[in-house]
Amino acid sequence: MKRIASKRGVVAALALGALLSSGSAFAQQTIKVGWTIPAEESKYWMMKRPQEFADLGKKYNIEWVQFQGTAPMTQALAAGALDCATQSVLALAQGVQSGNLKASIVAQHVFEKPGSFSVYWAVKDDSPIKTIADLKGKTMSINTLGSGIYGPMAILLKQAGLDPAKDVKLVEVGFALSEEALRSGRVDSAVMNQPFAARMEAKGGTRKLFSLSQQQDGIVHILEACRADFIEKNPELARMYVRDLTLGMQKALANRDETLKVVNEVMKAPIPVLETYLLKDNDFARDPGAAPNFDAIQKMLDTYVESGMLPKKLDVSELKGKIVAPIK
Repeated sequence: MKRIASKRGVVAALALGALLSSGSAFAQQTIKVGWTIPAEESKYWMMKRPQEFADLGKKYNIEWVQFQGTAPMTQALAAGALDCATQSVLALAQGVQSGNLKASIVAQHVFEKPGSFSVYWAVKDDSPIKTIADLKGKTMSINTLGSGIYGPMAILLKQAGLDPAKDVKLVEVGFALSEEALRSGRVDSAVMNQPFAARMEAKGGTRKLFSLSQQQDGIVHILEACRADFIEKNPELARMYVRDLTLGMQKALANRDETLKVVNEVMKAPIPVLETYLLKDNDFARDPGAAPNFDAIQKMLDTYVESGMLPKKLDVSELKGKIVAPIK
């Protein structure tokens, strides 16, 4: 009897060991991901409709961490506090050139293309300012001093014969307050982004002066980057995440009605407001596979060097890893 019991115990132990081994092979892994608003619809789908993604919540989990902008996320990536995060081209490049961050671009959220929305500076209808050159001695708003849109803007001013450091006064005004700053006369020209541009245009009384697309087609506004060491140590985990970013973008573009609901849940913006621009011709462009436009990113890096925002040239190949959207 003792021999039989002993044999049964061994079998039970082996079975338990096999079960634990099997379970550990499929243990959930967690990625720490930074995000912000707006224009990250693929992530919003993953947050609010996780059941639409076969691996999410089963083979891996995401710890979502919200930030107010891309620069703090760059710092968090460099410190190892995040594995992946939304980035602007400039913030990522500055993080890399500071020597603290080694990261790879894995996907792209929104960009500009001919016919899509392009960040622009507006003036009032009755303003005497008709051209960029007319901005000499005037006050312009910018969302954040040193932000990524400064480089293209500075080059356009130089092309019009203006010194962006001396001939205009730049005032820091958040996008949400740009319209009020313009209408109240606090600034002579205000920078406009969506959804605030659509709201202002619906009221009338303003006109577009110039847009970033005049400096470069294909400007990439936000992309997704992951720490290089995270990808190296967890290639399959990174691949699952980028696969879901790809799928999230596809779902966002394929089902606009549901995307309006998803974005409403995240941003708390009324659907009638979102309806005026989101995923329409007057919105930013999105690549169907969330594929990064590395050629456009290289042009932007060169612009930042030319405008003094980066100290030296950076080759985009340094930011391109082995795992890149689209992944099916």
